[in-house]
Amino acid sequence: MQSIRFISRGRTESQRGFVLVIALVLAILYFMLMALVMIDSSRAQAEAQRYRARVVSAALAENAAELACVQMVTTPSGMAQLEDSQGTMMGTYRRLGSDTSTQARFEVNGEAQTKGLLNQKATVFLEGHFDGNQIHIDFARHSQ
Repeated sequence: MQSIRFISRGRTESQRGFVLVIALVLAILYFMLMALVMIDSSRAQAEAQRYRARVVSAALAENAAELACVQMVTTPSGMAQLEDSQGTMMGTYRRLGSDTSTQARFEVNGEAQTKGLLNQKATVFLEGHFDGNQIHIDFARHSQ
């Protein structure tokens, strides 16, 4: 049986080079994968911010329309304007035609713009009519 002293090291030099090359290739591939993950996560974050801005602006526009209509049965027109940490909103309400008619028509407009990194605008437009003290919405349009 041979002792460890007599093992030739000639074969291990090429194996060491091969292992070193494989380690370098794996390290490069790992760092490339991490770079791709970081690029994808920044893209996903930007998409999430855009989606949040759209949702907030739509909610603010609907709130503006609701605030303008607080006294819609008893008053012929109304306006609301408010600014908070999310953004600004403005709503208008007006009654069309005769104020005393039981079938009077109305229009409601709500507009909003978000604050922050992404400014997003949204509008809400409603048309409807009164049937006595009941309110009926005939047409609604939401846009961004």
